[in-house]
Amino acid sequence: MTSADNDSLMIYSSDKITGLVKASFLVSALVSFLLLGGCDHAPEIVQISGSKFGTSYHITIVADQPAPADLAEQIDEALDRVDLAMSTYKSESELSLFNRLPLGEEVVASEGLWTVLQTSRQIWYYSAGAFDPTVGPLVDLWGFGPQMTNDRIPEDNEITEALASIGYQHLILNTDKQSISKELALRLDLSAVAKGYAVDQVADLLEMLALPDYLVEVGGEMRVSGLNPKGQPWRIAIETPDAMGQVDNIIALQSAAVATSGDYRNYFEKDGKRYSHSIDPRSGRPIEHRLASVTVVADRCIDADAWATAFLVMGDQAALEIANQQSIAVYMLVKAGEQFSAVYSDAFKQYLTAAAVNSEN
Repeated sequence: MTSADNDSLMIYSSDKITGLVKASFLVSALVSFLLLGGCDHAPEIVQISGSKFGTSYHITIVADQPAPADLAEQIDEALDRVDLAMSTYKSESELSLFNRLPLGEEVVASEGLWTVLQTSRQIWYYSAGAFDPTVGPLVDLWGFGPQMTNDRIPEDNEITEALASIGYQHLILNTDKQSISKELALRLDLSAVAKGYAVDQVADLLEMLALPDYLVEVGGEMRVSGLNPKGQPWRIAIETPDAMGQVDNIIALQSAAVATSGDYRNYFEKDGKRYSHSIDPRSGRPIEHRLASVTVVADRCIDADAWATAFLVMGDQAALEIANQQSIAVYMLVKAGEQFSAVYSDAFKQYLTAAAVNSEN
């Protein structure tokens, strides 16, 4: 998935494909101010980029008023708060501390972690468990976590043992206290939703600063608002899930979030069989269906991010049924021989129409 506007930036990232949110060891931000030619009151184009969560972020703002001089620092601080709350690579992050919390004890969650856990519970429920942030032990078992396993196929008893230690239903959310505890020794991994939440945090910051025309992208997940530097809706390209990275379709958006998930870049092969990094938390095994790429459009990036993962696990038929039931806009590319066929929900049709109108203009 990329921005199709010449004034925008490449936003596709394999970090979403790997499903890992890594701690940031390098933080850098570059701010460039480019003035559009024309009248004296032309908007200012602000571009900010940096590194966080083991990936990159890019932000483009079309500013009708001067942006704060410390905007890059404010954005970096917002992303740091997410990283310090939800990183599984920082031993003292809020999430890591909870993962080490003994059974029977509870801890008050920060506003950010609480929001992500509440949203995750909703999508876990409506996806019938296809989305489950407690899947970490299975990801590690199959060799897609921090520890390499040299492409070893786990034994059935190992999978059964790992399945016994996961399940979002064993996470206790106490609404009265905004506290969390667990019934099992769960190990949460919010990599399939934290970047989406981070995008929302930056977008909300820009809204608060009265900068309503922007594109925010973190590791491939994005949210857009208003108009692009050309005064048109933001044009987002959906790429084909292959090495060529060709554009399959383009959608035009003015106020929406977009997230893409796929299983075509992170896998291993053993004895002629391909094993995807996308693990079904219900079976404990890598997915085996033909669905290669899922793009979700939603109001919030946190929702788009999580649903993209859930739909990829489900497969196209089950995903389409749930998407239509829940009025979720999803565009899926399904492997058909050497080609890909597109399948999309009823709610996604409006974006294809908008793209067609925009291309005519």
